[in-house]
Amino acid sequence: MLFNSIDYALFFPVVFFLYWFVFKKSHKWQNVLLLTASYFFYACWDWRFVFLLAFSTALDYFSGLMIDRANSKKKKKFWLILSVGINLGFLGFFKYYNFFVESFAELLQQFGLTPHIATLNVILPVGISFYTFHGLSYVFDIYNDKIKPTRNWIDYTLFVSFFPLLVAGPIERATHLLPQVQKARVFEYSKAVDGLRQILWGIFKKVVIADNCAILANDIFTNYQDLPGNTLLLGALFFTFQIYGDFSGYSDIALGSARLLGFELLQNFKFPYFSRDIAEFWRRWHVSLSSWFKDYLYIPLGGSRKGKWMSVRNTMIIFIVSGFWHGANWTFIAWGAFHGLLFLPLLLMKRNRKNTNVVAEGKVLPSIRECFQMLTTFTIVMFGWIFFRAESIHQAFEYIAGIFSPSFFSHIAKFDMKVLLCICVMLLVEWFNRSKQHGLQFDIKSPLIRWLIYISVSILFFSFGAFQNHSEFIYFQF
Repeated sequence: MLFNSIDYALFFPVVFFLYWFVFKKSHKWQNVLLLTASYFFYACWDWRFVFLLAFSTALDYFSGLMIDRANSKKKKKFWLILSVGINLGFLGFFKYYNFFVESFAELLQQFGLTPHIATLNVILPVGISFYTFHGLSYVFDIYNDKIKPTRNWIDYTLFVSFFPLLVAGPIERATHLLPQVQKARVFEYSKAVDGLRQILWGIFKKVVIADNCAILANDIFTNYQDLPGNTLLLGALFFTFQIYGDFSGYSDIALGSARLLGFELLQNFKFPYFSRDIAEFWRRWHVSLSSWFKDYLYIPLGGSRKGKWMSVRNTMIIFIVSGFWHGANWTFIAWGAFHGLLFLPLLLMKRNRKNTNVVAEGKVLPSIRECFQMLTTFTIVMFGWIFFRAESIHQAFEYIAGIFSPSFFSHIAKFDMKVLLCICVMLLVEWFNRSKQHGLQFDIKSPLIRWLIYISVSILFFSFGAFQNHSEFIYFQF
């Protein structure tokens, strides 16, 4: 069930009505309703994987209880390793089995061997990377005495499988979401209205920005060998906005849907393309994943506490692992390493925490220096996305070489200018709301102006939306 589908447009109002009008007086039955709706939502993708979700949930629930009951560090560690091992084992099998098998076979071929290693036609369960990390954060936090395990099976299961974040995040922590599950929610009109605004903005970014950019980017990347360098640069630009509109649009719809139900999820995107350096970009892009790796990998490895070179090692590890998390291809590892290498100079010069405020805070326009910093960072990120989008590292280098070839100065291929117009509209709206949680979270008292904005966004949606390119969200494959 896609957020940008008729199915979801029918599903969510039914859940909303039952939640606030039928089960309003019973917090317990509200949770039962949300849990039922979440499993139905997941089963719409492939009902067989509901059992995998249920098993992973039961494993972490039981492991959390056993870690809390254990009377020695050794027993606690046993249950932690059991939970982490089985979860990562499932994740590794479904997501990375063929990658490791094929990579091993290619390695043997370099030594003149011709192995016959069978691959499997494995279907990747949608959202497995996300709900696995939900459960792991829970057992890690219990092991580290940050939280006590819940004994309410419904509350914990809802925390893991809450449908707005189930298949593509944000990656929630038990310390943040579980208390919201456990307490009664009260309908707040202002939050509900803001949730609707965020859903509208998320759908706009998905259907108008991402899906239109996808048509152009896919065509250019598919035929990159026959196109001039200037068109290849445009292809990279279109994919840069495709992945942002796609993933941040999903997150906006998820956060808006949750807010309508009385929940506040973690903000996953903080207008990353307005960043002034790579460090700031990673504080603003896929925030929940970056913070997850920081808390559960970087810090346990020693963080920056054990000297400069250990800090360098740990930084490269989390960037490479983050890249590998995205998919079973060397291109994702190269993409992660690329960003890690860009991050290291800032870390070594202790400038990685320089730009922590909002760019041009309190001003309408940025300074010339800030414009240069944002443009430079955006360009570097855009070239990194070529590795992310390419099917192989060889193709990525060929694509980049094509951009810098003499053909760059040839006649540019024709394309629909409406896409650039819509991108400019999106950037303009988000620039003026860059200190907010989403593009339409404005402080305008005039109802007339507010409705003019809603109507304008809706007109752009119906006029320029790529409804025939009804594509899934990119991050569903992760």
